[in-house]
Amino acid sequence: MAELRLAGRPASPGFASGPVVRLVEQKAHRVSSGDPAREADDLKKAIANALLSISALADRAEGEAAEILGFQLAMLEDDALSETAFQSIASGNAADQAWRHALDAEIELYRNGDDEYFRARSADLEDIRDTVLDHLYGSHSQISVPPGAIIAARDLAPSRFLSVDWSRGGAILLSEGSPTSHVAMLARARRVPMIVGLGEIPDSASSLILVDGALGQVIVSPHDETRAEFLKRQSADEEFALKASALETAAAITKDGTRISVLINIAGVEDLAHLDPNICDGIGLVRTEFLFGEGPGLPDEDTQYKAYRQMLEWAGARPVTIRTLDAGGDKPIKGLTVDGESNPFLGIRGVRLSLQRLDVFRVQIRAMLRAAPHGQLKVMVPMITVPSELDEVRALFHEEYESLKARGVKVMMPRIGMMVEVPAAALAVSHFKSDFFSIGSNDLVQYTTAAGRDIGAVASLADLRHPAVLKLIELVTAHGEKSGCDVSLCGDAGGDPELIPLLLQAGLRSLSAAPSLVGRAKLAITEFRFEKAGAGHG
Repeated sequence: MAELRLAGRPASPGFASGPVVRLVEQKAHRVSSGDPAREADDLKKAIANALLSISALADRAEGEAAEILGFQLAMLEDDALSETAFQSIASGNAADQAWRHALDAEIELYRNGDDEYFRARSADLEDIRDTVLDHLYGSHSQISVPPGAIIAARDLAPSRFLSVDWSRGGAILLSEGSPTSHVAMLARARRVPMIVGLGEIPDSASSLILVDGALGQVIVSPHDETRAEFLKRQSADEEFALKASALETAAAITKDGTRISVLINIAGVEDLAHLDPNICDGIGLVRTEFLFGEGPGLPDEDTQYKAYRQMLEWAGARPVTIRTLDAGGDKPIKGLTVDGESNPFLGIRGVRLSLQRLDVFRVQIRAMLRAAPHGQLKVMVPMITVPSELDEVRALFHEEYESLKARGVKVMMPRIGMMVEVPAAALAVSHFKSDFFSIGSNDLVQYTTAAGRDIGAVASLADLRHPAVLKLIELVTAHGEKSGCDVSLCGDAGGDPELIPLLLQAGLRSLSAAPSLVGRAKLAITEFRFEKAGAGHG
């Protein structure tokens, strides 16, 4: 059959190839005995068996995995967790229904909590719920995953991940999932390639497939030449990774002595757990839309303030660039983004949405102003197309600043800059009164090449190497040098060793990448020497 390429969101870098094992959610059915005493006994046995299976995983777990499983054990051993379920059984409900309803209610409480730690724990409760249900249904060990297999599923629970032997390779492909989930964190820690948000994974993806976790790309039924090129890149990547790991906390300096700033991209505070601030020169991008998408409602001012403050305090004297809400396009948020747009990437997204929903935007602005005194805050506005949009955002910040200050609230005005991701903005960059510029390479590439970054069939066209894309980057960096305005890049290209030389030659001296790619980015920088024609930048 023809070669097929699928595109998703990178959650853990790395290469893998092999057969696919599909984990299909079981449509389990359990016939109730109708006897409350027997139903209660069945649930007790299922809980006991779940404790045994989780304990077996915990005995050989370390680090984050041990902490996750320890929490699950503590929760499952607490009678308070199952009390409501047993009360429901006594009222005549079946064991599985009673357990599901009781846990769903508890999960909802955690999701709606003010504390970010407890919101993140809702995923562990889902895992607990499903593990006990598996034992009730007798389906806990139905599907075995051979070592080295590539798992394809809708989503994956942490306990399921930890039950797999990853010592011989393998990868995870999720039609849904999140790069910030617990299982993604575990995958990164164990260097298991993982891609999320792939959508429907076709049935044809069953025999040999190739996985590039860093690019978020899956190749189904690869041609011989594609496979040969993939194996060549995989071998080079393994050698590169060994060298890169030694440079994570070192300064990034080119062969001819040019210091390059390397920052990190994060989605939330949880990305900073167990992360050494010394690996970076600051945070170049905080994707606040993930904070907005965590619960059923929108985060209030205090919730946002606490999250932003934690990030600033983690960074210390290093700058933290928080992007205002970039919802829309491929990031819909229930109750906020516009439904039914014919082309959401060209519709109401980014700053366009924020300026339409001032009730939501002003809350975020106030949270940022309150957090600013706790560090070196920079605020970045996405999808700026014309100067008036940035002017309006700046005016809103000043309005809220004066209002909070008049009430005696401690605030500070941050630097306000813009993302350059719309070609029109790049071409007219000198018209914008921005405190700094940050190039969003993902969208700049897709808008310049008219190739959607979420459409696998045109993925080869969405290439930063296109001369038009590089020319736009050069225009922005040249303006930054002339005007004395900082220019950085915060798209995925900033962590790609193959693209970094092109970015540096185009004039960039500041790059932001995923934390897991920092070592690779620094190694690419240390191996680079500027050509004389490009040495004038910087």
